Amino acid sequence: MRRFTTFETVDLSLQVKKRDGTFEDFQQEKLIDGMDAACRHTRVSHDQVRALANKLKTDLMARGVREISSRELGDIVMQHLQETDVVAYIRFACVYKRFKDIREVLGAIQSIVPEETLKEPESEETIHVADEN
Repeated sequence: MRRFTTFETVDLSLQVKKRDGTFEDFQQEKLIDGMDAACRHTRVSHDQVRALANKLKTDLMARGVREISSRELGDIVMQHLQETDVVAYIRFACVYKRFKDIREVLGAIQSIVPEETLKEPESEETIHVADEN
């Protein structure tokens, strides 16, 4: 008597739909490189970036999707970076959203930071003059 064994395999490939409509395989290292660049000189370490990239990939695989747009992937990364470090978020957004001028950068900052924190602090001289009147 012959016995046959079958094995099931899980295809963990994920395709990223680029802006130009082409597809490429999801590359975790590419994701890490982009986040590393945004997080350089912030309080976010390379190990934290790698952990975030692993979490993102695991979350995407758990969804069971076989493809994701680069826009959706970028939005997910920006959401996590915004929660982690605002400076890293703005840096990533500048590249990802392809800001063309300072107004767009300021708009991104104002969307996450309350306006009163963006006002210049009063100088001691201004405060002193106000006290004299």
